[in-house]
Amino acid sequence: MNTFSLQLYDATQQQRIDNVTSFVGEDDSGSFGLQAHHARFMTTLVFGLFRYRLQTEEWQYMALPGGVLYFNKNELSISTQHFLIDNDFERISAQLQQQLLAEEETLIATRSSLQKMEQSMLTRLWKLQRNNS
Repeated sequence: MNTFSLQLYDATQQQRIDNVTSFVGEDDSGSFGLQAHHARFMTTLVFGLFRYRLQTEEWQYMALPGGVLYFNKNELSISTQHFLIDNDFERISAQLQQQLLAEEETLIATRSSLQKMEQSMLTRLWKLQRNNS
């Protein structure tokens, strides 16, 4: 069976996975699949759960917060901020859900902090303008 290599890069690690027979991903246009010797291909992945099959016919699942995918010369490269890999669909789904909730909480805290900073700046500007009048 024809295989290709999968090279994963994130902010803190890189991992090479050989003997991959197929990859199923998703971009803004929808789901797609890649197999060995596919034509050169590049796309941006959406946040989600992806899967790839090894020559042993085992599916492996990979969670990503989006990224850039590039397939060339029988090597699939994915660059992302962070990735999780597991062969158990339920376990990686739970990890992805936890990650999504943590990112949502961080986003809410950041928005709140920005709103407070904006309010503080407007109050100071108002006071400066009032004192200069």
